[in-house]
Amino acid sequence: MSQLALPLQLADHAVFASFHASGNETLVATLQALAAGEPGQGCWLWGARATGKTHLLQAVCDRAGDNTVYLPLAMLADAGPGILEGLADRSILCIDDIDVVAGDRDWEVALFSLYNELQENGGQLVAAAAAAPRECGFGLPDLESRMSRLPVFQLRALNEADRAAALQLRAGHRGLDLPDETALYLLRRVPRDMASLYALLDKLDLEALRAQRRLTVPFVRDVLNAR
Repeated sequence: MSQLALPLQLADHAVFASFHASGNETLVATLQALAAGEPGQGCWLWGARATGKTHLLQAVCDRAGDNTVYLPLAMLADAGPGILEGLADRSILCIDDIDVVAGDRDWEVALFSLYNELQENGGQLVAAAAAAPRECGFGLPDLESRMSRLPVFQLRALNEADRAAALQLRAGHRGLDLPDETALYLLRRVPRDMASLYALLDKLDLEALRAQRRLTVPFVRDVLNAR
């Protein structure tokens, strides 16, 4: 994947195969089709923190290949809109946290111009935000209008059973066996947002490798008590 001359790197786990799509199947199918090069209109996905927005944008870039770029604006906004120069020739442009620059006229004008050029070149925009386009507070009516024309999907939060399944899917992607009882134990004793659970799974992976242990409830309990 082509990237800016900035310290950006896709997470190795951020692929479609490790995303538990329950309740979000249509969105995931849409993104997979875009990443495969099928004709489309781009996409706007929105949802609460830790619902999988970043995972899916990075999965699109991973699947689509070289002529894509991932831009996390929460990290890059302070660099200014000049970082958008030269990106209109990408086949897919994935912009994460696009709403963080809402209300900043320079950024909004630059995004509007970039989107128009991207469209003229046959490229597609995949954007992620905390809300739908008309709820993000864009000050430039033309930009809000353009973003509202994208297919809009709300990411659905996972219930407990789905969170357990998502943890097991991520564990399996790492080559770990996470038994049902261990997954449920984690859900009931640590913060339940998926970002925290995935970070804990990374730690458990390291500890299990170091101790040459399986992810049983007693082992996980010992790791948690030692934190």
